[in-house]
Amino acid sequence: MGRYVLRRLVQMVPVFAGATLLIFLMVNVMGDPVAGLCGDRQCDPATAARLRAEFGLDRPVWQQYLTYMGNVFTGDFGTAFNGQKVTELMATAFPVTLRLTIVAVLIEVVVGVTLGVVTGLRRGRPVDTGVLLLTLVVISVPTFVTGLLLQLLLGVEWGWIRPSVSSAAPFGELLLPGLVLASVSLAYVTRLTRTSIAENRRSDYVRTAVAKGLPRRRVVTRHLLRNSLIPVVTFIGADIGFLMGGAIVTERIFNIHGVGFQLYQGILRQNTQTVVGFVTVLVLVFLLCNLVVDLLYAVLDPRIRYA
Repeated sequence: MGRYVLRRLVQMVPVFAGATLLIFLMVNVMGDPVAGLCGDRQCDPATAARLRAEFGLDRPVWQQYLTYMGNVFTGDFGTAFNGQKVTELMATAFPVTLRLTIVAVLIEVVVGVTLGVVTGLRRGRPVDTGVLLLTLVVISVPTFVTGLLLQLLLGVEWGWIRPSVSSAAPFGELLLPGLVLASVSLAYVTRLTRTSIAENRRSDYVRTAVAKGLPRRRVVTRHLLRNSLIPVVTFIGADIGFLMGGAIVTERIFNIHGVGFQLYQGILRQNTQTVVGFVTVLVLVFLLCNLVVDLLYAVLDPRIRYA
């Protein structure tokens, strides 16, 4: 196990370098960030030259990238154009988005897996058909429509919740945004669990467990569910990174100042340091989540061993 983890960590290095290089190049072709600082008016040539020299934009792109990566390994993600350290923005944004992601993932796991198990064990029955139709509707409706509709009904019309999240963003206020953020993924988790449960019900090890006279609950939880969760865990592991980086719409609807909000502001203002810094951390999140998912395979399926 230790050798496997070490090998995977070594493999992450070129993947991380390649991903950050692509991000750095794509962000640098968005446009001239100095021109974006001046708004609609054209920057004074002397001011533009001073800003480019201050932020290192007057050097070749490859040299900018090498300098940036050297600073990243020392914990320096650069300075935003407003003079604020990118690490300071991360310190305020990532905890909020992390809480939102935790709420969304818990909703996915609890509700999605439960519905998937129920429908998988009752395939072809009315409850199965109803859940499939409901998940299809959730997948078809865009997230911004779901968010605005729930915000209007629960927050404005009925007054059950606050229409927007406060700056502290406690877990209690993130329940509805978390549901909106997890809605599409929740539908996929339900369908994926249902399909996996229905297929594994016909497996030999399940029939053997039933023939031994084991209680139905133990057959479902200890034998059927554990092996059926492998594709679900794979999806959820990858989805954590998507939820953290793709929460732009949800955070804009509920006025949450998290990672999505900072990415939106960085793209809007062509603030390359902010965008590259935040996406660099998200790349690390993706890589670590994939490693954890691979290690969970051995926990769920005893037949899997890492030599």
